[in-house]
Amino acid sequence: MLTRDLLFGSNMQGALTLAGNEVELVGDESQLTERLASAPAAVLIADLTDSELDGAAIVCTLREDERLGATRTLAFYSHVEVAARESAERAGFDLVVARSRMAREGAQLVAGLV
Repeated sequence: MLTRDLLFGSNMQGALTLAGNEVELVGDESQLTERLASAPAAVLIADLTDSELDGAAIVCTLREDERLGATRTLAFYSHVEVAARESAERAGFDLVVARSRMAREGAQLVAGLV
């Protein structure tokens, strides 16, 4: 999961782990690139709520140079940030949802992508 929000990230990590997923939190592009180089991920979840972390641009770059491979992508955004949702859709995320939906249904959303 690409996020710098340790509270929300930890909560999602716990919920996803309980649902049988292995989850690693990464906080920037270099950590993500290093992680993907060591082992592919089934699903990449990107936080679009952090103005200093451009998750959509990072995923777009990774997809263009094929570092994502077959990794499915899920982004979450603040429901008031319509531009973030649109940016994620243009970047080619498989699924883009509001943060509140991610908090409620994260495990089911990931299961639907795998």
